[in-house]
Amino acid sequence: MTPESPVARPAPAALLQQAQAHLDRQDWTRAAPLLEQALRSQPSDATLWLALAQTRAKLGQQQAALDAAGQALRLQAHNLPAALVAAQAALSLQQQALCIQLLQAQPGLPQSNLGQRLLGEALRRSGQPGDAVGALMQALALRPDDIDAYLQLGFALQSLQLQGEAAECFRTVTLLSPQAVMPRAYLLHAEQHSARWAQFDADLLAMRQALAAKPDDADDEFCVPFALIGVPHSPAELLKSARISSRFLSRGLQPLPLPPRAAQAAEGRRLRIGYLSADFHEHATAALLVELLESRDRERFEVLLFSHGRDDGSPLRARIAAACERFIDVSTLDLPGTAAAIRAAEVDILVELKGHTADSRLAALACRPAPVQVAWLGFPGPCGLDAVDYIIGDPVVTPLSHASHYSEQVAQLPRCYQPNDGRRARLAPPPRATLGLPEDALVLLSANQVYKLTPALFDAWMQILQHLPEAVLWQLSGGEQTDARLRAEAQARGIAAERLVFAPKVAMAEHLQRLGAADLALDSWPCNGHTTTSDALSAGVPVVTLMGEGFSERVAASLLHAAGLDSLVCHDVASYVDTACRLGRDAPARQRLRERLPEALGPLFDAPRLARELEALYLRMWQRAVAGLQPAALPAESAAQPALSE
Repeated sequence: MTPESPVARPAPAALLQQAQAHLDRQDWTRAAPLLEQALRSQPSDATLWLALAQTRAKLGQQQAALDAAGQALRLQAHNLPAALVAAQAALSLQQQALCIQLLQAQPGLPQSNLGQRLLGEALRRSGQPGDAVGALMQALALRPDDIDAYLQLGFALQSLQLQGEAAECFRTVTLLSPQAVMPRAYLLHAEQHSARWAQFDADLLAMRQALAAKPDDADDEFCVPFALIGVPHSPAELLKSARISSRFLSRGLQPLPLPPRAAQAAEGRRLRIGYLSADFHEHATAALLVELLESRDRERFEVLLFSHGRDDGSPLRARIAAACERFIDVSTLDLPGTAAAIRAAEVDILVELKGHTADSRLAALACRPAPVQVAWLGFPGPCGLDAVDYIIGDPVVTPLSHASHYSEQVAQLPRCYQPNDGRRARLAPPPRATLGLPEDALVLLSANQVYKLTPALFDAWMQILQHLPEAVLWQLSGGEQTDARLRAEAQARGIAAERLVFAPKVAMAEHLQRLGAADLALDSWPCNGHTTTSDALSAGVPVVTLMGEGFSERVAASLLHAAGLDSLVCHDVASYVDTACRLGRDAPARQRLRERLPEALGPLFDAPRLARELEALYLRMWQRAVAGLQPAALPAESAAQPALSE
């Protein structure tokens, strides 16, 4: 804010009294213009600028708060309260470097609990988790019951692959806030990452009970819907968690002025599709999406990518950026700013690709930047945000009979909802010896991350190993400590530790190439492999899956159904174990599946065809909007195969 005059004039006492009265009542909306009016008379009053900054922050106007706090700091450089307001606003605006700079300039920082916590969060989010730990430990030394500091410390420790230590931070928060869902969800997720299952059942029950105790219309915390995906849960629980979380994340956000009513495009005007994500780099989402974008109908559709993630300089980043008309970096914007950028670009259909996953800006859709708003691909479940009109699925992952599981209207693609890149290279795998695998063993692949493993799933896998003594389980590594725990869990179930072989994390291309060294893939449940499943199939490895009720439990079934491999889809644990054992013993049957896979996978990797089907679905959404109709379920128009039986 620029004062109208550099000449300081006394602010009328009555004006300040009115402003203070509104501040006392926490009526920030009325207080803000009175403070601004007072500052026209007294522009050199750092205290007034600080009051305005705090008021703008309460209104969720982070850029205005940062500007006002900046004015206070220019007038009084060593002003810790102003620096704290500015730092919080900078953090909200994704300006981690500025946040760090503002805080480190304050001599009083070492004795500020809030300052140390904000510094720790900014360091963590800027890729410096080791430095973040020190700041957060100092914050906790100043205030040992600081829940937010414990949470941030847990996140920093997770970034350092210290999952067990992170879990202890989250467990401490459950003691400080026993009714809260969030710390229990983070605790369970961290314990899964580290394969620490001693209290799995008790922790899962406590989380579900805490969620059940919350009123359905609550909006007081983020309930971590993603944590539910990897553990036993009901669709109703996931929907409740998503609704509460979306209300919490979108608190204070106001819809933009109503957009023009959706109208039939003028001659030559293409339908403008916007995709919002943090994953337009070397990431599974970009790898899945890139050929579909390259294959779109450029005469009828214009595509804009709104990126709030990092630029890793990878070939995949360059390829996906080249596949669209405009690549718009919104990484430094807050949620209202992100929504405003989308509105300014006059997007017709906005597709949000993150849902309730890390670094999401799903809540920006609460501002209603586009006439039609859609969730797709990133999160296997409901958004719980009323401003999202449709969720894109297919007859297997989102059957219309499951409509009550979703806050959105179900829009079905005729085959599998998941795109794939048919152009990626398919290379022969390296020799097993170079991968640490026995040459003559039956290799059972689990390329899903360790957090998808549960005691019940591991029990089933150990049963399979007991029945197949020549087999080894080839699991994606979770780190040295986690791998050791999994070996101990195997030994406790009567399986020799050396029968678990761990695949270290490597670059994407190297990982895809090595998958072909496996004989058979064992899918995880209740959270199936998504990209993981199509990667294994693409490498020529058959996948055995167990289909459940929710979206995340049906993804592998959708992929296999689209490939005509329904015989690999099981409906209970016993049949899952039996199918894996039968194929494990029958090398000719596995070979027949391998030989069949290249042709069977044609529909799954036919990006041009999926592009046409997706565009047809977008047109159906748009036609309803143009007609002034409310969003409604959009069944698949022409399924290539009958629906998979329940």
